[in-house]
Amino acid sequence: MKKVELVFIPAPGAGHLVSALQFGKRLLQRDDRISITVLAIKSAAPSSLGSYTQSLVASETRISLIDVPQADPPPQEFAKSPAKFFILNIENHLANVREILTNHVSSSRSKPDSVPIVGVVLDFFCVCMIDVINQLNLPSYLLMTSNAGYLALMLQFPKQHSQTGSPPKNSDPDWVVPGIVHPVPPNVLPVSMTDGSYSAYLGIASRFREAKGIIANTFVELETHAINSFSDDQTTPPVYPVGPVLDLNDGQARFNLNQAQRDRIMSWLDDQPESSVVFLCFGSMGSFGEAQVKEIALGLEQSGQRFLWSLRLTPPKGSNALTPIECSNLEEVLPDGFLERTRAKGLICGWAPQVEVLAHKAIGGFVSHCGWNSILESLWHGVPIVTWPMYAEQQLNAFRMVKELGLGLEMRLDYKRGGDEVVKADEIARAVVGVMDNSEVRKKVKEMGLVCRKAVEDGGSSSVSLGRFIEDVIGNHCGPD
Repeated sequence: MKKVELVFIPAPGAGHLVSALQFGKRLLQRDDRISITVLAIKSAAPSSLGSYTQSLVASETRISLIDVPQADPPPQEFAKSPAKFFILNIENHLANVREILTNHVSSSRSKPDSVPIVGVVLDFFCVCMIDVINQLNLPSYLLMTSNAGYLALMLQFPKQHSQTGSPPKNSDPDWVVPGIVHPVPPNVLPVSMTDGSYSAYLGIASRFREAKGIIANTFVELETHAINSFSDDQTTPPVYPVGPVLDLNDGQARFNLNQAQRDRIMSWLDDQPESSVVFLCFGSMGSFGEAQVKEIALGLEQSGQRFLWSLRLTPPKGSNALTPIECSNLEEVLPDGFLERTRAKGLICGWAPQVEVLAHKAIGGFVSHCGWNSILESLWHGVPIVTWPMYAEQQLNAFRMVKELGLGLEMRLDYKRGGDEVVKADEIARAVVGVMDNSEVRKKVKEMGLVCRKAVEDGGSSSVSLGRFIEDVIGNHCGPD
């Protein structure tokens, strides 16, 4: 039996790394001809991702890990443009990746009995590495950790730029994107197009069509229109929808949450009636200032609903912190008497084990930043979403969940982290009550949850697509046996 190796180069962000490693794990479970070497790039901000990677690699004998030495982080001034900072950090690691990958490939090819390397799976933010991969005469496969609609937008982006030549403004006409049903208003385009990251983001999008194939964390039944649109464009590489790719064991949470916190959360949920709790959680980078925290608290109280709130604060202005901070004294940031008045109905925590919480029978709604992993987790567990996007492509995700897919309820579609806007308590209360009361959306989400589970089972659409990817990768191999 012919064995082969794939090299993975994930991006150093929670949503990117977890999806990449879980996709790798799925490949290994599917086909025992495959082994994987992961080139792990360091995050520019402190994180527990290294522990997550080490743990997963230790549990899989056919995954090996090469740590890419830490490069100098980008200048702090670029932190105001998060995507640009993220892209520059990856580019700063390019020399080290080139050396490691070249040595690894040369070593493999110099040994007559070695397992051949047949391709490199790299995060779409790592497209700067395509040139190195081409020089080694290997195919590149992009891993889209987001959805097919976002992929369609990124494929359209260079063409749109050739017509306008400048970042979009809210007064511009809506974008018509093949693959997205409704024209896209400029105010829900990815934040990176308007926050100073435009040129860097355009540079990423302009290289998508150079890949041999694109792996997307979605499934045909969810995004039929988008996925069909790719086959109509002969310049788009083959797209393999293989999702949902999820860490259903929530391994990342184990490195962010101590056991006592987890037990406190789950014990509290065990005591709540079925489908009675709304869960508020905003991802690895989601946070709020004190003014917004007070409005959320008042909105939850007005709603009268039971709630579990993962509360994390925005670092103070002037701080060098790049990630949200835990709240050490709730009394300081919440309205007077709030904790006492809501003691019987609510629980506030810091980081929460999101997958485990969404799987709990007590959860009836999810107020979310609309990161793609969170959306897939909510669909998997049949929990309807209230949209509160913040950064990256989350506004586009929220727009499509509400307007195109009918699987979410709108609170905001164009909210952006870091602005001066404060969403008021009455709007929050209406949205929370709405998601708990809307039986039509709840029914659609539960139905889609069953569909997405079938997609990854044997014979399901994503399982078939995964098999096609494996055979294409191995079949395209022309290097030494």
